[in-house]
Amino acid sequence: MTLEAAEPIARKLFAGARVRALRTARGLTQTRMASDLGVSVAYLNLIERDQRPLSAAFLLKLAGTYELDLRSLAEGDGSALGDELVKIFTDPRLIGIDVPRADLRELAVRQPGIAQALVRLAAGAPAAAETGITSGPIAQVRGLLEQHGKHFAALDMAAEALADELRLSGGDLNAAVVERLRARHSLGVRVMPVEVMPDMLRRLDLHARQLQLSESLDAASRGVAAAIQLALIELKAEIAEAAAAIIDPLARRAAVVALAKYAAGAVLMPYGRFLAACEATGYDVELLQARFGRGLEQIAHRLTTLGRAGARGVPFFLVRIDRAGTISKRFAPGPSPLPKPGMGSCALWNLHAAFASPGQMQRQLIELEDGHRFLTLARTVRSVAVPWGAGPWGSERPNFAIGIGTTARHAAALVWSSGLDLGGAAVAIGPGCAACRRADCRQRGSPPAAAHLAFDERVRGLTPFRFTED
Repeated sequence: MTLEAAEPIARKLFAGARVRALRTARGLTQTRMASDLGVSVAYLNLIERDQRPLSAAFLLKLAGTYELDLRSLAEGDGSALGDELVKIFTDPRLIGIDVPRADLRELAVRQPGIAQALVRLAAGAPAAAETGITSGPIAQVRGLLEQHGKHFAALDMAAEALADELRLSGGDLNAAVVERLRARHSLGVRVMPVEVMPDMLRRLDLHARQLQLSESLDAASRGVAAAIQLALIELKAEIAEAAAAIIDPLARRAAVVALAKYAAGAVLMPYGRFLAACEATGYDVELLQARFGRGLEQIAHRLTTLGRAGARGVPFFLVRIDRAGTISKRFAPGPSPLPKPGMGSCALWNLHAAFASPGQMQRQLIELEDGHRFLTLARTVRSVAVPWGAGPWGSERPNFAIGIGTTARHAAALVWSSGLDLGGAAVAIGPGCAACRRADCRQRGSPPAAAHLAFDERVRGLTPFRFTED
């Protein structure tokens, strides 16, 4: 009997949106998923469009193939989300629009994404364009990281214990992670040609029992990718506990991804050993790269997580930008020169100049308007190797710059403060033009937000913008 012909379960379950979300989250086409499940593409299409209920046989096959908890599909009839929609439609502004409660609850079940979007809009969540992503799953994950100071004690200690176990099999943690996946979890790690995985860096193929990695990843990144998979399996409970405060399903999934990356770094750079190496080398990031076999971006991330009670490291901030100045990563546990989300960073910060000298470390002492001083390092990094002339980039290589730093009062502990007068001359920068009130800055590209502008055809100052505070 085929899955198409199997009898549906006693209470018909329509969960097309959830099946589609499961498929897209794993980067699968309908053809690939249908092949994995042993059904026709047409049948899967009918299920995703809620024109066929999920049969018991289909549910079991789905759970077995993708290692799912059946409750994630079968439970949650949308009643809570449906109740939220019902509340929305009691708004006096909607009087005269007749929408039966049964229809709203059906919408919550069959189109949970649309229902959640309506609830979020009704709650008055500000638009991302106005706030630079201050709502939605990315903001919720960022809030979780900031709430914990980017240090998750239980998860970090569990990762350190796992690293101690892995070290028993040899000094090469990358190899130990790969062997652990094979021996304990029957998962092989296979490096795939870029033409086979042109648009993916990592893919878990449960059908083949393989973690497939793109050859475009360097050795350090392959190690991190394998460690992420190991963390998702062996540190699943600790990751779930750390993400428990997030209620929104999509945001929680994003949090699991972020926390798995955190755990991978904690496994490959165990807290005690990493902090000891930092203090012994004066936080020499290039030496730390060599000692732990990691890239600059991976080292920089780990530096921002050293917040264990009784064994804290120097507090670092981190930012990653592209050539256009777009910030794709930012973490600032305390005072920092990082702009608020949605605002550009200051062009006088040599983070931007790093692109002019690829691969070279740039050091700079900077000072904000409020007198806070920071010692920063910046250098370009490349995410992955790109075949020459391949893909939409042509011969261009995606390029980013990483900036890390700490306050001047902590900078004396850093080897890269050598030869600098931390109380001497510093480059005056601001947190982006929109938030900066320096009137004499020749680099200013726009006036400050909420400033009172003045124009005089008889005068031209250092910038086109004359403004006052009152």
